[in-house]
Amino acid sequence: MSPAVVAAGAVVWKIVDGKVRVLLVHRTQHKDVTIPKGKVDPGETLPQTAVREIAEETGFDVELGAPLGTVEYRLPNGRQKVVHYWSAEVDPGAAERHSYEANGEIFALEWLPLAKAAKHLTYPHDAEVLDRFAAQVEAGAARTFSLIVLRHGKAMPHEQWDGPDRTRPLLHHGLEQSVSVAGGIAAYGPEKLLSSSAVRCLSTIGPTAALTGLDIKASESISQDAYASDGSRVEAVVTKRLAKGLTAVLCSHGPVIPQIIGAAASLGGVAIDGALRRSAALATGEFTVMHFAPGEAGPRLVAVETHAPAVA
Repeated sequence: MSPAVVAAGAVVWKIVDGKVRVLLVHRTQHKDVTIPKGKVDPGETLPQTAVREIAEETGFDVELGAPLGTVEYRLPNGRQKVVHYWSAEVDPGAAERHSYEANGEIFALEWLPLAKAAKHLTYPHDAEVLDRFAAQVEAGAARTFSLIVLRHGKAMPHEQWDGPDRTRPLLHHGLEQSVSVAGGIAAYGPEKLLSSSAVRCLSTIGPTAALTGLDIKASESISQDAYASDGSRVEAVVTKRLAKGLTAVLCSHGPVIPQIIGAAASLGGVAIDGALRRSAALATGEFTVMHFAPGEAGPRLVAVETHAPAVA
């Protein structure tokens, strides 16, 4: 059996006069109306695909919000297709100034009120995605910021390194992992990069810094050398980051990451469960994205997702 076709996209939305409008695309060859999406290119992570496809199909450079799950359906040729979706807000002023020329793939863009958009879609599975987004809006979870927790890439084994642990470098595969995840992390529009002071962490977050143009701030508090079972230093870092309400990346180590996830979940009003524990058990090069909705009582954790490098 042929492997499933994997794609990614987003419900692109804006606020106009206090009401939510979503962007639909009219496709040229298929003669249908759908949500912008496209197939994963080799070497891409899913978030990276979603942002690239939105730019190619609509001309909007978006930053991803909370995930909207997947839809699965069978293509005319019999292959299964799986599409991963997120929400992505755009500035209404930028949307108003936006110009788009019809091409061989998309001949028109259309902004519609959320309540009416589903009736204009060609496919029922797209309407399901809009229903999920409507539930996000209703729950006050459409506009979010993220805490992205990244584990360093594959490093030189302890037994093969004579120097201090914090100086252990990445292996070539670890460098490949770091490059592979950079586009996926950048898809969420981070505004702050923090890293353990260990060389393997600084090297892992380096490609993300190069891609986003952000500086890296080294933090001893999330280093493995400073690990303490009570996690108080880690909690202080997470508390500060969530109080800022800005999307941030924390690159750290296997023993420290559960403390980061645990502190963020607790501050976000969520009890630690099996799914959160799995999101904290990151392999080298993987990252977890925790989405928070701002609120008067503090940020509320509304979604969690984990991604792996797109290299074997």
